[in-house]
Amino acid sequence: MHGRIGPVGLPEWGRCAVMGVVNVTPDSFSDGGRWFGTAVAVKRGLDLVGGGADLVDVGGESTRPGALRVDEAEERRRVIPVVRELAGEGVVVSVDTMRASVAEAAVEAGAGLVNDVSGGLADPAMIPMVAQARVPFVVMHWRGFSEDMNSRAVYSDVTGEVVDELRRRVDAVVAGGVEPDRLVVDPGLGFAKNAQHDLELVARLGRLRSELGLPLLVAASRKRFLGRVLAHEDGAPPPARERDAATAAVTALAAREGAWAVRVHEVGASADAVRVVRAVERAASGEEAV
Repeated sequence: MHGRIGPVGLPEWGRCAVMGVVNVTPDSFSDGGRWFGTAVAVKRGLDLVGGGADLVDVGGESTRPGALRVDEAEERRRVIPVVRELAGEGVVVSVDTMRASVAEAAVEAGAGLVNDVSGGLADPAMIPMVAQARVPFVVMHWRGFSEDMNSRAVYSDVTGEVVDELRRRVDAVVAGGVEPDRLVVDPGLGFAKNAQHDLELVARLGRLRSELGLPLLVAASRKRFLGRVLAHEDGAPPPARERDAATAAVTALAAREGAWAVRVHEVGASADAVRVVRAVERAASGEEAV
């Protein structure tokens, strides 16, 4: 499916979708500014779709641990031309932003989904804007800005606390006028969580999905917990770009647990993974699998 999602709830692909990432930033943890600039970012988005992405997530502000915020004008300058050109090419575009003004401009430029890592907490204007625009909205589990989020990674029961905090946030978003059938939840892997927390959440994706009762976005791509799992004998993690096979493994797990979408930097292996999982599910139910 390509084209703008529009005010009709969430799109469905009949399987877990693959959301490709375009970071229009000079300081992303995963790609170090490779797509910083409108022309290269648009080409990257089109390449992701050509490689199997169902939708493309465009962001202009790094949310890596310790990152400082960019100003609003700069974020708009980075993001809006890329959104406009990709949407004009028929790509389903989501905008990754914590600012209502950027989200609104992106929707006007053709974005069909707003992906706010703060779930509307960073900008009080976000929820009214999303409600008015009637576009799908991703609510991520968030405990604060990147500059100090590592200090907030304290849990006695990470899954239970993430479920409870997301449920409260979803209730607030719905109370603010966003329709429930346009919501997606994201457990926020790597955000105010250590590697063990992330692994526990991946192990309990089914519980997250069933207890929250909403479509689930899983964004594990290249994150630190995968680096910890893959660490060399000296304890050094492999570079972010060498974690794509591990990312695809999480994609398969997420798809098997019924995730609505996975968010990834390299789409090829994950696009294959979701299709294999769907074929296995069809075979298990007695359907023709291929």
